[in-house]
Amino acid sequence: MGFRDMDALLQSFVENGPAGCGCAIARKGEILYEGYFGYANKERKLPVTENTVYRQYSMTKIAIYTLCMMLFEKGKFLLDDPISEYFPEWRETRKYVKDIDGTYQICQAERAIQIRHIMSMSCGLPYGHMPDDTPTGKEIYRVTEELKKRGHYTLREEIRAVSRVPIAFEPGSHWLYGFGSELAAGLIEVITGMEIQDALAKYLFEPLEMNDTGMIYFGDIKERMAVFYEKKEDGTLIPGRAMMDNKSEPGEENRMGCPRLFSTVKDFISFTQMLANGGIHKKERIMGRKTIDLMRKNQLSGRQLKDFQNSYLAGYGYGLGVRTLLDPAAGGSNSSPGEFGWTGGSGTWASIDPSEGVSVVYMHQMAPNRERFHHLRVRACAYGCLD
Repeated sequence: MGFRDMDALLQSFVENGPAGCGCAIARKGEILYEGYFGYANKERKLPVTENTVYRQYSMTKIAIYTLCMMLFEKGKFLLDDPISEYFPEWRETRKYVKDIDGTYQICQAERAIQIRHIMSMSCGLPYGHMPDDTPTGKEIYRVTEELKKRGHYTLREEIRAVSRVPIAFEPGSHWLYGFGSELAAGLIEVITGMEIQDALAKYLFEPLEMNDTGMIYFGDIKERMAVFYEKKEDGTLIPGRAMMDNKSEPGEENRMGCPRLFSTVKDFISFTQMLANGGIHKKERIMGRKTIDLMRKNQLSGRQLKDFQNSYLAGYGYGLGVRTLLDPAAGGSNSSPGEFGWTGGSGTWASIDPSEGVSVVYMHQMAPNRERFHHLRVRACAYGCLD
């Protein structure tokens, strides 16, 4: 049956979930499967095609951390470098410490935040765009809201403001998803002397011929964006307000820290194929094979893995900016040990398997995205299609 099973699966998705979706599977530089189903704009009856553009949200991290590793292999930094060598305001890092009575005090951190901590999400900083019930979460949210009142701000200004927030734990002791990727993007800006969107374009998107990928709208990209839908409890899909779309609008007045990527399935499969095939794209070396192996090497201790695990990530550890499969049996996965990738909050997902030279990209735009339901089924079906 092979790829007809994938057709049937994706068709079932649009009948019961997102308005539309796209998927590609490639191996050793050859696209084995492309499928596009449903609508990019249901109200206007515009179908999903290979030209449909999707918000990547956290899938942006794969590109950011890939470029970081490309700079690492050029000798631009070491993983044990303190981030204060690149961001001087981070020389004096404080942390929250919880007392027996449940109150918190602020103390000096015992060690400096290192680049490996921002790349393995163990620097102790959550995101600031939504509050949580921790002192660090509340404070980073407050700082972010203060920045927003100014109307616009650069990534460098955001990093400087967040440096005043006490971190949640001693660097390297736990795993906490969040602001590490902003620091990684800032590191790229410091090293290259370029804004993050320009650095990604120069070192990744242009060499990989990713002509529909970027952070700031250009050409007809905005018109080709898939509508972001909200799914109600009764199953109804209504057009929703996509978070952070304003960051992609051209103009200084729209700048709010680091924008997020937009891309197509076609572009992203090109990117993931480079990573799946040892850093090679059309016989040209983009990055080193052994650097990719380091990127997908689990960085988490047993204690940190407890922070990372959930039913969606079962069997995975975390490398340098990407999940990485440690135990296929625990994850119920038919992919290979060392398969890696990440996920975007509105339904995008990528899987990269160097042992097979295979990568899989799936995209939709819906909240809630039901990532466990959709992505793990795509994974099972995609790897089941391989010879």
